[in-house]
Formats: sequence, C-alpha cells, structure tokens
Amino acid sequence: MDRTLIIGTRGSELALWQANFVKDSLTAININAELKIIKTQGDRILHLSLDKLEGKGFFTKELEEELLAGTIDLAVHSHKDLPTENPAGLTIAVVSEREDPSELLLILKDCVDKHQKLSVKYGGIVGTSSNRRKAQLLALRPDLEIQDLRGNVPTRVNKLRDESYDAIMIAKAGVSRLGLDLSDLHVEEIKPTEFIPAPAQGALAIQIRENDTELFNALQPLNHPDVAEELAVERTVLKLFGGGCHMPLGCYCRKEDGKYQVFTSKAEEGDGFPDRLYLETPTTLGLAETIVSYYAKDRVMPQRVFISRELSEQSYFRRALENHDIEIEARSLIRTVPMITKLDNFILKNVDWVFFSSKNAVEYFFQLGPLLPKKVKYGVMGAGSADMLRRKGYAVDYTGEGVDTVEVAAHFAEIANGTTIVFPSAENSLRSIQKGLSAETKIIDLPIYETILDSGIRETGAEILVFTSPSNVDAYFVDNLLQPDQKVIAIGKSTGKKLAEFGVQYKLPYSPDETGLAEAVFGTICLSSRC
Repeated sequence: MDRTLIIGTRGSELALWQANFVKDSLTAININAELKIIKTQGDRILHLSLDKLEGKGFFTKELEEELLAGTIDLAVHSHKDLPTENPAGLTIAVVSEREDPSELLLILKDCVDKHQKLSVKYGGIVGTSSNRRKAQLLALRPDLEIQDLRGNVPTRVNKLRDESYDAIMIAKAGVSRLGLDLSDLHVEEIKPTEFIPAPAQGALAIQIRENDTELFNALQPLNHPDVAEELAVERTVLKLFGGGCHMPLGCYCRKEDGKYQVFTSKAEEGDGFPDRLYLETPTTLGLAETIVSYYAKDRVMPQRVFISRELSEQSYFRRALENHDIEIEARSLIRTVPMITKLDNFILKNVDWVFFSSKNAVEYFFQLGPLLPKKVKYGVMGAGSADMLRRKGYAVDYTGEGVDTVEVAAHFAEIANGTTIVFPSAENSLRSIQKGLSAETKIIDLPIYETILDSGIRETGAEILVFTSPSNVDAYFVDNLLQPDQKVIAIGKSTGKKLAEFGVQYKLPYSPDETGLAEAVFGTICLSSRC
C-alpha cells in the first residue's frame, strides 16, 4: 500500500507492545504505519471494579469511534476486550496467533504454602478485577479472600510487591509480552484446562472499517483463520449468554487430534460456584449453541449420584453437585491395608524420581518414613495424588494429565528416561507408567499396600454412577447389574476397561480428578429437548 496507516491503540504499556507488534508485522509485509494513542473509558475510570462500569466495550469504544470517523485506519485490541458484535461499519480483519492463555498466580514468597492447592497460604488475600477468576478461585480454594485489583499489568504487579495483596492473578500472555522480571515472586502457572480463561484470551484483533476492502486484503497475510475459528466458538458462547467482561464466564476452545475440545465455566455471580462443562466434537457447527443449552434453566439434573470413594465436606465434587441440590452417595467399595511396616532405605539411596499412581500410594509410602536424596523429584498420576503430595509437604515436579495412562507414560518418559525411578504402588499394580519407559531406565517396583474387595455390596439407585478404580468396579458388579436408566462415568481408561469387561458402557472425563468428574456429571444432564 502507498499510504501510511494510522494504528489506534490504548496507551498502556501492554497496549503499546501490542500495537508495535502489529506495526512491525505490517513493516514485514511492506506496509508503513504509525501509532495514535487514544484513552478509553476503562483507562479513565480506575476507582471502580469492572463489573461496576456501565455498558460494554469500555476498553474499545473510543477506538471504534475514531475508526468510524476516519481518524485512524485500524485499531489493535486485546480480542477478549471486544464486545461480541462489531459496531455497524466495522469488522475484524485479522486475528493473531494466540499467546498461551494460561493464568499466572503471582504470590509473595512469604505467603507461599506448598501444602495448599495453588500454593497460596490459607486465608490469603488475592487481587483480581475479574468475576470469572473470582468464581473459579473460590471453587478451588473457598478459604481465600478476593479483593478488587485494577490497573495495567506493571501497576498490578507493583501493588502486589507493595504488599497490598498476598497474591494476584494475571494473564500469562501480558506478562510474556512485556517480558516482566518476576524473580522476586513465586509464580504458579495454571493451565487453561484447569482454570478456564476468558473467551479469546491471549489473542489480538485488528479492527478496520468494513468498506476498506483494499486494507482488508492487504492484511490477510497476518490473519490466522484456524485461531479465528476457535475464538468464534468462545465468543459465540459469550454472545448467547448476553455477557461482557463482568460475566463469570470462562470458555476455551482448542483443536486436538482433529477434534475440537471446549472447556466452559459459568457462575451466576462472582462468588457463586461455577458449573463446568467439557465437550469434544469433530466440528464447530452448532457447538456454541450446544454448550449454552447445557446451562438452560429447564435442564433436568440427576437427583442422586453415586461415587466409589469417600468425600470430605470441602470436596470440589461434593460442592459442585450440592450446588444443584443433588444427593451424593459417596462410599468406597474396597479397603486398603499396608503390606510392609518397615522400608529398606538402601534401595532409595540413588533414586532420581518417586512416581505415585494413587493417593493411597502417597499415604502409605510416607507412613514408612522414607529417607530420600535431596535431589529427588516427585511425579504423580493426576491432580488428586498431587494434592495429597502437597499436603504431605512436598512439591510436585510432574503431574500426569488426562485419563489415558499410556499417553501419560509416554510424556513422563520424555523427561525421566535413563533415570532411577521408584514406584510405590498396590500389589498387582497394572504398571502402566513403567511399561512406557526405556530399557535404560532403572525401575524399582515397591508394592506397599494391597486392595481388599468388600463383599455383599448393596446396589445403588442413583441415576449416575462414578467409578474411581478398577477394583471398585470389580467389587460392585460381582453382585449387581446396571439398571437401564443408569449412566456410568469411569475416572480413567483402566477403570473403563474393567467396566467394559462387565459389558458396561461408560463416559470418560477429560481429567482424572474431582473437577473432571464434576464436568462429566454435568455433561450427562438431560436437556429438555432430548428428555
């Protein structure tokens, strides 16, 4: 293009980084541009929390007005700040590559407690201006105190350093783009499948006038249609809910192995418990509408759910179901007993890793008072074992994600092959992780407890049955049959394989923990149109 384009941008450090990134990208395709800084309503009003600001687009409206007036040629936005509908006469010409949409929990080092989930001390004060973050934080850690936090990224971080808060939550994308030095803080990274981000978090949008066809065509080398398709699902969900930045809604869509995976979290208000949903589908056609239908007021919830483990009062699974007055029948169908009372610590002398496949393995292993090298690392299969390990006072170096132990084994092998690994486990363990390791890896199998099946298990009349281990499946179906109207959830593929041996169809959660199981239960609800 012959003309020099004028890029409209907010004046914050992050906004200027984003605008200069676009300017440099334009230079790379031989288009000259310069910046024009525009102050928005969100920049001017800093004494109110975001949910107190009127209307939508309080970080974008002024930029859009200048676009329509012709005083700028394009506007650069954080895509998540945009309303779900463009003003008449404007369009999104470019969607950028997506920065990692993970969240960061930045914690003052003297407020870190590794025993706690997310590593914030009990009762800690966490700063965030987002109702979405507030709802999800309180669901994971109801003891936390959430206080409002406004300002640009460096301002928020400095408020933490001034000890106005014990921790703050912030998007990883902003920190990465600014290259901030956080070495004086403890940084806890939370993946988007665990803590669901805002729709379109991590992506940039370039907005132009709809009739500027020449500019639209010139900008297409910068566009990423694959990202745009994923973000369209997230933003359509937001649009169908009629929400803006203040809504306690998280939605994250990604394409994995040819299928679209969508994670959704929605609460009625910031301090409400969020309902989470996970769906997987080969196409995005009608996907957003399907997601929203699961949250309809006329959905039919199960009256009772059975789960084959005991649950504490603060259990995530319990609180997620009791939020809808669902009765929970929580009872283990097995007992575990220790196999040894004394440990030969000589076998642990040169161990590099200890890997736990269950919470029971963690519990029984540390009852033995193991003497381990200082350099030892800890791996676990799933968030439940990770939480148990943290409660014992140990940091988790590797957490296997997903319900497929074969995939976890392959991933763990990438970092642990060639080392010495001890596997505290149940007698007759399936050894799924061990089978994925190389011949150069020294494997120490350490059976420390055995599982005993209870006899005479009574049948449950619950509509949904959740099984948390193959042994629990064995114990139940020896004497009981599945009723025609009952649905079954298996915590992982090993449990699912055992169910299949009894001819039982089942559903798998995305993750083998209480959050994943709650998502799976929510995914089985009866929609009014299908009942």
